[in-house]
Amino acid sequence: MISEVARAVLAELEAPLEKLRTDPALVEKYQRLIFERQVEAEKKAGEDFVSDRAFDNLAYAAEHTTIVSELLDSARFRDYMKWVSEGVIFFIRPSRQLLKEDGTRESPYWESVVRIDGMVKLMLEQYRVPYMPINSVSMQERMRVVDYVLSLRPKRGALEATPYSTR
Repeated sequence: MISEVARAVLAELEAPLEKLRTDPALVEKYQRLIFERQVEAEKKAGEDFVSDRAFDNLAYAAEHTTIVSELLDSARFRDYMKWVSEGVIFFIRPSRQLLKEDGTRESPYWESVVRIDGMVKLMLEQYRVPYMPINSVSMQERMRVVDYVLSLRPKRGALEATPYSTR
């Protein structure tokens, strides 16, 4: 399990979330660091891992910075997306009833959540990343889908194992 990189970067920068929204240079640094650290964490994790984040911070970068085109146009991003597309991706869709304050992130406004979700889906489609959408709010049903899909994977040794990520 890969810990959420965004919280670690925010703590490292020692900046309150409110400052990110008023300091464009800081938010650009924050989003760039999140992407770089997420890629590093996934590569370091090896073949099999679970991460509740992936490249979705780039949707936040599109929402709050002017550097997203630079990040999306990089060789690192293209290589990363090719690598991601070889894994098993579960795309957990948002649910209004599960939105809540967590004390770290900005207030969860449904319209913003839907915008970010749409941008993530666009990137999945644009970069031809196969994914399994999960729309249920029930954790039991989510676990059943994940368990079933992973049970269909070839056993180790039959084919090279690939990483998977959840969102």
